[in-house]
Amino acid sequence: MALIDQYIEKRTVMMAILLSFDIDGTLEFGEPPGGVTKEMVQRAHDLGFIVGSCSDRALSSQRAIWKQLDVPFAFVKAKHQLGTVKGEFPADAYYHIGDRDTDVQVAEQAEFGFWWDHEAVSEPWLEL
Repeated sequence: MALIDQYIEKRTVMMAILLSFDIDGTLEFGEPPGGVTKEMVQRAHDLGFIVGSCSDRALSSQRAIWKQLDVPFAFVKAKHQLGTVKGEFPADAYYHIGDRDTDVQVAEQAEFGFWWDHEAVSEPWLEL
């Protein structure tokens, strides 16, 4: 059974889950590139996850990346604004994915779960 089929079978009750991605060092189109691919983010969106980015990049730069890649996104925020996402997007669970200690710190301060970029390549959100 494909991973996606297992995921769909497992989730009988839909929960709202928000995924916040750092860009540089985390996503394949970052500088430097990370291991999380456009297809992984697209799949998360298609499965109903709320997807966006919290990055050190300017908001306009984040928006341009998402639009250029034609990947649907719900939000872009400066990394230090991660905590404001909860007030704007009610969800049952919140996760931030990043590659630096500052990503861990902002996730902890905002009371988000956290996955390192190298952990995220296995798409752990599909196990929720």
